[in-house]
Amino acid sequence: MTAITTEGHNSVGSASREAFKRAQNVFIDGTTRVTIERDPIPRYMDKGEGAYLVDVDGRRFLDLNGNFTTLIHGHRFQPVIEAVTRQLQSGTCFANPTLAEIDLAELICDRVPGAETIRFVNTGSEAVMFAIKAARAFTARSAIAKIEGAYHGAYDWVEVSQASTPGNWGPEDAPAAVSYYRGMPASVLSEVVPLRFNDVALLEKQIASHAENLAAIVLDPMPSRAGLIAPTPDFVSAIQRVAKKHGVLIIADEVLSFRQDYEGASARYGLVPDLFTFGKIIGGGLPVGAIAGNREVMGVFDASGGRPLLPQGGTFSANPLSMVAGLASMTALDRDAFAHLEQLGDRLRGQLTAAIARNRAPFSISGAASLFRIHPKAVLPRDFREATPTTAQAHVMKELSRAFAECEIILPDGAAACLSTPMTTEDTDRVASVFDDFLASRSDLIESLAA
Repeated sequence: MTAITTEGHNSVGSASREAFKRAQNVFIDGTTRVTIERDPIPRYMDKGEGAYLVDVDGRRFLDLNGNFTTLIHGHRFQPVIEAVTRQLQSGTCFANPTLAEIDLAELICDRVPGAETIRFVNTGSEAVMFAIKAARAFTARSAIAKIEGAYHGAYDWVEVSQASTPGNWGPEDAPAAVSYYRGMPASVLSEVVPLRFNDVALLEKQIASHAENLAAIVLDPMPSRAGLIAPTPDFVSAIQRVAKKHGVLIIADEVLSFRQDYEGASARYGLVPDLFTFGKIIGGGLPVGAIAGNREVMGVFDASGGRPLLPQGGTFSANPLSMVAGLASMTALDRDAFAHLEQLGDRLRGQLTAAIARNRAPFSISGAASLFRIHPKAVLPRDFREATPTTAQAHVMKELSRAFAECEIILPDGAAACLSTPMTTEDTDRVASVFDDFLASRSDLIESLAA
């Protein structure tokens, strides 16, 4: 284990420092998730209160992370607490189905065009894995295509080119399949076709070249780690056309982007996939994932006549705690709730853009609905390569996150930030004000972007 000093940034208090000392004795790097932000140590939390988090030192932070966009109703959402409390009196998990899983399934299938039938799993990663397996079972092909830089969880095939860099990502017209970890099998790399987001010509060329063994195109309609950039209508149309022409399935990964619209992100952008993956918000803050789609493709899971083409199960899949929490959360996430988030998001993105113009700063804003991302780029990126920050840009973004932390706001470092239903215009005005102050007071730092 590499020794890490606990002399972190001064917004992290003494109780977090002491907790991290203990954690380093039992966790190889002091945490159990690589996604935990540290500077250089993490901030430990005690509790959540609506749109806010309270750390172990008693400081209260506006939460723009929401456990990686999961908590669309914020923390300790009362309907979820009540539903889970009731279910705890009846049991936590069974080897039999429950009415709760039918209730949540009906809600999602009624809401999402094209989601005719659904299966629950435990995580978004698991949902993506089984969606890809379903595409393979249906097409009898093994390879997939995915967007360069897009995150789809912890399945080997979708980790390819997830974190490629200028030094290894290859030419623009032939993106390289880049390993995510040392020891990733070469056979995995050979079965992944990287695509560039919003590049129609490359899409057509790559799919045509690999169609014979291509089972599916995996697509987040607005990939957060690849820039949180909206798909162009031409790109969406091209995916539909090319996939149909070559018999390739479309998997819409809405684990994160489902929060964009009452009917989901695919419906928002006019995408008609064969399969969907869901997670995060559909569990109300408890572990969950789901695969949905049309009955023909989802038929690979059908075990009613014996062994299915694709066996799928899980000890905790569709556990009633996650199901009742998800039902409570999704029931409250009605059209009015989405309208509130849309208005709040539009207002904030407009305020951030106005601050950039006022300070003549080389920044831009992407996102939609309840999601936004700040880019240290004068021109709004079109894809992962353009969104990837230089060393100087990454440093500026780290300083920006620190400035927000000093003002007791949690801003994810280089990823999608999100709003939640308990937030108000007062909260978002505060976010915009901190950003404006940073641009005005750190001109010396920001000038380094032009160097």
